[in-house]
Amino acid sequence: MRKIWLGLSVTPLIVAVLLITFGNNLPLQAKVDRSQFTAEPGNVARGAYLARASGCIACHTDTENGGKPLAGGSPLKTEFGTFYAPNLTTDKEQGIGNWTQAQFAAAVRHGVSPEGRPYYPAFPYTFYTRLSDQDIADLWAAFLTVPPVNRNNLSHELNFPYNIRQGVSLWQLLFMEDQPFTPAITENKAYNRGKYLVESAAHCAACHSPRNLLGALDTEQLFEGSPSVLEGEGSVPAITAKVLKQEGWTESDLSYALQSGVKADGDVFGGSMVEVVRDGTSFLQKQDRDAIAYYLFNRK
Repeated sequence: MRKIWLGLSVTPLIVAVLLITFGNNLPLQAKVDRSQFTAEPGNVARGAYLARASGCIACHTDTENGGKPLAGGSPLKTEFGTFYAPNLTTDKEQGIGNWTQAQFAAAVRHGVSPEGRPYYPAFPYTFYTRLSDQDIADLWAAFLTVPPVNRNNLSHELNFPYNIRQGVSLWQLLFMEDQPFTPAITENKAYNRGKYLVESAAHCAACHSPRNLLGALDTEQLFEGSPSVLEGEGSVPAITAKVLKQEGWTESDLSYALQSGVKADGDVFGGSMVEVVRDGTSFLQKQDRDAIAYYLFNRK
């Protein structure tokens, strides 16, 4: 799913000075501890399933223009400029063919490239930090099966001051933290499975929650809807239990919608939810779609 962070809504010149002053020398690479990674050998089938649930195919495949799977996504046009999802095939020049599993883990869970550069949080690594070591190993095993495609990665075309990369280091220092997934010990298996999918892999809050002026999630208003920053998208609806019930949704309606794209009122999803369903949730097992719905309707 196309997730774009909300930029700073203050004078661009002031922002630029702050970003350059404080962002230049942040020891980003030192934040990533690669020594504690422990997992069994990755399972390709589990990894492929998780890649679907996490939106990897949706973002990194240019479906509209007939692009090869994971060879780079279509342009994400926003008020901040245009983002391009990179090539994730095993190509050694343009993709991840020369990466190690540790580098892959650092990218996915910490937003740090193999060169130590910060990724823009259009890549929802702040949610993927909840993925376990085994999740990462499974994803890595699956990505290693993707045929190489030598498709060039395009540079983002961002407006000033968002094109100042040092600012992302500062943003990560302020808002990035390790958040391993924590199940709710008083809840049942379905609730915790839904919690894991919603809060981590599917990263639903990234689009369905408002953000503060620095682009961090407003944790006091999770799932309460938000204006979309995608060009022409409009607003993203709230998916709190209260709102869903007020609008006539049931758990079974929501589960079915995640498979079919058909809403409770018989209309169909629009905007970026089209690709979320087409490339992601329609591939989920029924029990996982049911778990997502159960969690959203019973979230504490």
